[in-house]
Amino acid sequence: MNPIGRAVDIPTADGMMDAYVAWPGKGGPFPLVIMFMDIWGLREELFALARKVAAEGYYCVVPNLYYRKGKLRFERRNAAGRMVSFDTLPQELQQEMLVLGRGLTRQMIETDVRAIFEFSRAQPVSPGPAGTVGFCLGGRIGFFAAQAFPDRIRATSSLHGTLLVTDAPDSPHRLIGRMKGEVYCGHGEHDRFSEPEILAALAAPFKGRSDLTYRCSFHAGAHHGYSLPDRDVHDAAATAVDWRETLAMFARQLKSSSRSSGPA
Repeated sequence: MNPIGRAVDIPTADGMMDAYVAWPGKGGPFPLVIMFMDIWGLREELFALARKVAAEGYYCVVPNLYYRKGKLRFERRNAAGRMVSFDTLPQELQQEMLVLGRGLTRQMIETDVRAIFEFSRAQPVSPGPAGTVGFCLGGRIGFFAAQAFPDRIRATSSLHGTLLVTDAPDSPHRLIGRMKGEVYCGHGEHDRFSEPEILAALAAPFKGRSDLTYRCSFHAGAHHGYSLPDRDVHDAAATAVDWRETLAMFARQLKSSSRSSGPA
């Protein structure tokens, strides 16, 4: 299957959101998958992953969550041409990126996801269950989206997600009770956002749920950002596990004809 990909602009209540979409070349309608960017912003690396998802039979949207500030892109590469890890950046740039990423509120994400649902009405997208996959910052955003739209988003994949467990009253782990369907999380051993106490606190709210399944993988030796193929810390073996689990979850939750359609 040869997917089609293109840049689009999606109207939102806060302005025009630029995005990239990819879908199979033939057939449809297709289940919707939203791919949430990491703190680095949109780039070809994510677009290629969107085409990977589309090749499996989905309509994948990659929104620029920074659109309120502009078409911001952060790419810093080493001598070998690989994107460098966040911790190697100058402190001023780290702070700029952190302010942007942590400034994305639940209300903003609800606005953006609602706009994507509306945009998808005119696309070859089925109105049934949708899924998300997010990296780093996007792993947290995926929880926000599923907690805001539990009747539509039934499959959430968070790969080396950040700030999933915090002291805030609206920390992602505190609102897991709103979610439905399935959640998959991939964690790296050498990631400060995946310390044992964090993973235990994240897993606890899923226990005893009959309408929500939780799976996770803990990858020995993997660092934060391991699942992104252009990154200097990319771990191919860990990434293969994550994609196998993520695509299997999407197939169960988004492609089953026995499921009722949720509101678009």
